[in-house]
Amino acid sequence: MILSLLAAVTLGAPGDRWFAPDKLKHFFVSAFVQSVVYSAARATRAAIRTALYLASAATLTVGVGKEIRDRHTASDFSAKDLTWDVLGGAAASLVLTRTR
Repeated sequence: MILSLLAAVTLGAPGDRWFAPDKLKHFFVSAFVQSVVYSAARATRAAIRTALYLASAATLTVGVGKEIRDRHTASDFSAKDLTWDVLGGAAASLVLTRTR
C-alpha cells in the first residue's frame, strides 16, 4: 500500500505542484472538516479517540470524493492534493487533542 501511494505521489499530473494556492485550500478545508466533525462527535459525548476516528474518516471521505470528482471532470486525480488533505486533518487533530 505504501509503495502504491509513493508511486501515485511521484506520478502527478503535469502542472500539479506541491506548493500552490490549491494545496492551501485542501489543507484548510480538511482542517475545517476535521474540526467540525470532531466537535460534533465530542458534543454527543463521544470519547476523544472515537471522535478523532470519525473526524478522520469524514475528512478522508471528503478528500477522496473531491479527487474522484476531479477525475471525472476537467482535472486529474491528485495524490498531492490528498497529501495536503491528510496534513490539514492531522494538523487540526493535533490542535483539537490539545484543547479542552
